Amino acid sequence: MPNRNIIHFSIVMKVLSFLLMIEAIFMLSSLPFAWYYAENSWPMIYAAAITGSIGIIGWYAIGKKDRDSIGKRDGYLIVALTWVVISIFGSLPFVFSGAIPDFTNAFFETISGFTTTGATILTDIEIVPRHMLYWRAMTHWIGGMGIIVLTVAILPFLGIGGLQLMIAEMPGITPDKLHPRITSTAKRLWGIYVIFTAAEVILLWIGEMDFFESVCHSFATMATGGFSTKNASIAAYGIYSQYVIIVFMLLAGINFTLHYFFLHRSFRKVFSNEELRLYFWIILAVTVFITVGLLVSEPSGLEIAFRDTLFTVTSIITTTGFVTANYYLWPSYLWILIFALMFIGGSAGSTGGGVKVIRHLLLLRNSWQEIKRSIHPQAIITVKYNGKSVSQQLIFNVMAFFLVYVLLFSAGTILLSLLGNDFETSIGASIATLGNIGPGIGHVGPVDNYAFFGNIEKWLLSFLMLLGRLELFTILIVISPVFWRR
Repeated sequence: MPNRNIIHFSIVMKVLSFLLMIEAIFMLSSLPFAWYYAENSWPMIYAAAITGSIGIIGWYAIGKKDRDSIGKRDGYLIVALTWVVISIFGSLPFVFSGAIPDFTNAFFETISGFTTTGATILTDIEIVPRHMLYWRAMTHWIGGMGIIVLTVAILPFLGIGGLQLMIAEMPGITPDKLHPRITSTAKRLWGIYVIFTAAEVILLWIGEMDFFESVCHSFATMATGGFSTKNASIAAYGIYSQYVIIVFMLLAGINFTLHYFFLHRSFRKVFSNEELRLYFWIILAVTVFITVGLLVSEPSGLEIAFRDTLFTVTSIITTTGFVTANYYLWPSYLWILIFALMFIGGSAGSTGGGVKVIRHLLLLRNSWQEIKRSIHPQAIITVKYNGKSVSQQLIFNVMAFFLVYVLLFSAGTILLSLLGNDFETSIGASIATLGNIGPGIGHVGPVDNYAFFGNIEKWLLSFLMLLGRLELFTILIVISPVFWRR
C-alpha cells in the first residue's frame, strides 16, 4: 500500500507530463485557422513541439513501476502546479509570435485565459493573428470545465486514480456525483460541456459571426471567460448574437449536474434546486431594478435598456466578463449594484467563478438560524438545503471560505493601492481577478484593460486569479509550511 502521508513526486511529474502532451495537441488545433488565414504558423508549431517534447520526456522518464494511487497531498500539488505549468508553456505561442513579446504580459494573458478570468493586457485585439486569438480562446475552454476534470476522465489510461484531483480542484462545495465512478462523472460533465459549446457555435454561426468568431466566442461563453475577438467585445455584434450569448452564459453559470439531470428528464431535481432558484431570482430582480433605473435616468428605449442590463448582469454574476455597455457610466447607484454582483458568482459546479450562490444562501440561512437560536437556546435548529440538514462542518467551511475571500480581496486592494493605484482601480482589479470576472471598476472598467499595470501588479493579479480559480484553499494549503511536513 502506498504511503498516503508523503508526496509522490513521480506521480506528480507523470500527470504534469501527460497534461503537457494534451496542451501541445490543443495548441496544434489552431493550425487550420493559421493556414486558412495565411498566417505564420511556425511560432505555434515551435511552442507545441517544445511543450509536447518536454511532456513526452517526462512521461517516459518515469516508468510504470512508479505509478500509484494519487494521495491527498499529491492531488493538491498536481492541481496547484497544473495551472502554473500549463500557463507557462501556454505563453510560448504569444512570445514566439511576437503577439505578446514580454513574458510577464504573455503569462498574465495566458493564466487569465486558463483561469477563465478574461482580464487582458492587449490594447488592440484585432491586430493579433487569428490563430493566436483562437489559442487565447482555447485556454478559456480548457480551463472552464477544468483540465483536471478532463484528466480525471482519462486517468485510468495512466493507471492512476483521480478522486483526489477532483477533490483538490473543487474543495468545499462540490457537484453531486452523477455516477459511482469519478471518471464516469468527469466524462459526463465534459460531454455536456462539449454539446453546449457545439450548439452555441452553430447558433452564432447562423447569425452574423463567421465560423472563427463563433468558435472563439462559444469557447469563451461556456467557460465563462470573456475573451473576445473584437476590441468592442460583444458590443460589436447585433441583437441576435447578444441574446444567444446571454442564454449560454446563463447555462454556463448553472451547476452542470443539473444540466445532466435535465437532459435525463429528472426535472424535479432541477426545479426544486434552491441554489438554481436563487440564481435566477437574483438575475431577475437586479435586471428589473437596473432597467427601470436606466429608463428613468437615460431614456433610450425599453428593449435596449433591458438587453444591456440583462447582458451585463448575466455576464457579471456568471463571471464571464463580456461587455455590451459601459456600466461604469451608469448612475452610481446602478454600477455599485453591478459591483456588488461581483461578490456573488455563479453556481457551484458551474464554470463560473466567485464566491458562488450556494455559499451566500447557506450564510444567510445560518445567520437567520443564529437569530432563532438566540431566542430559543435549547432548541435544535439546523440549516437546511434542498430539504436536507447541512452539517455544521460544511457551514464552518463556508464561513471560513467567505472570511478568507474577504481578507484576500482586502489584501489585494491594499497592495495595489500601495503600488500607486487609485482606490477604485485597486478594489476593482482585486475583486475582478480574485472572482475571475475580468472587467471591474476604475481603470479596469468594462472598456479598459490591464496593460497599464507594472510587472509587480501583474504577478500579484495573476496570483489572485489562481487563488480564485482553485477556490482559495488548494493554493493556500500548498504554500503553507504544514503541507510540506511529514
